[in-house]
Amino acid sequence: MRIDRHGLWMGTRDYVSIVFGLMVYAFGFTAFILPEKVVIGGLVGVGSLIYFISGIPVAISSYVLNLLLLAMAFKIVGKQFVIRTVFGATVMSLLIGVMQPLFTEPLIQQQTFMNLIIGGVLCGFGIGFVFTHNGSTGGTDIVAAMVSKRTNVSIGRVMIYCDFLIISSSYLVFYQIDKVVYGLIVTFLVSFMADQVIMTNRQAIQFTIISQKWAEIADAINNEAHRGCTVLDGIGWYTKHEMKVLLVMCRKIESVTIFRIVKSIDKDAFVTQANVNGVYGRGFDMVKLKMKTTKNHKETVNIDSNTAKE
Repeated sequence: MRIDRHGLWMGTRDYVSIVFGLMVYAFGFTAFILPEKVVIGGLVGVGSLIYFISGIPVAISSYVLNLLLLAMAFKIVGKQFVIRTVFGATVMSLLIGVMQPLFTEPLIQQQTFMNLIIGGVLCGFGIGFVFTHNGSTGGTDIVAAMVSKRTNVSIGRVMIYCDFLIISSSYLVFYQIDKVVYGLIVTFLVSFMADQVIMTNRQAIQFTIISQKWAEIADAINNEAHRGCTVLDGIGWYTKHEMKVLLVMCRKIESVTIFRIVKSIDKDAFVTQANVNGVYGRGFDMVKLKMKTTKNHKETVNIDSNTAKE
């Protein structure tokens, strides 16, 4: 049996990265959010409610709930999602279980809002890092996946409803509206930060360039910016003249270089710029996706895919 070393390295790197992301999440949650007695969304939020009511550690209750939901949703969400989620939920529960006794008080004393901001940023970064390496932590994602399979309600909307219900329930425990407000703010911050990590990892720029000096611009982009150009046929409907249109993809940090090249050659060139995500191919992202193995053929396609809260 021949070992696919590249596939093995990519898989190992992914799992190490997932563990790192979960460590950041667990630290942000246990050191900054939980000691402030603020409930956030997801099954970790449900575990927090159970902890404040009964004293059962968050790690145990959230892990048990994850396994119960996965058992219910196994046929709906698929085997691959279940495997990734079991791994993520297990590691996260272990980390939270180890760290929770270490932080009985917030790291920054008498600074509730500062603790929640720091905790939200760390949790969002951690969860975003997990998603960019094909990981999953389960939680309300499982509920959302089940509901979206049976109804026309989107996954995002179901998750919002679930998180809002969980956070609002904290009022029945503390009878403090500020705890609810804090929970909503932190949950929004976690989601926003996770999106930023995910999108930054994939972000690229698409240029559309229309110029009479298109060949000279294309050569300069190839030679100076080391980026490829696609030449499209176009026609200006006002002038009825045929023209060439350049389509260029580049990293965000390379966009200024492209602009300078275009303007140095043709200051009257018509240029549009747009942010794009998920650019795959030579010079950009690669995705990991193992194709189904047949008796006579085995192929591994590298695709760097990410499903945000599958």
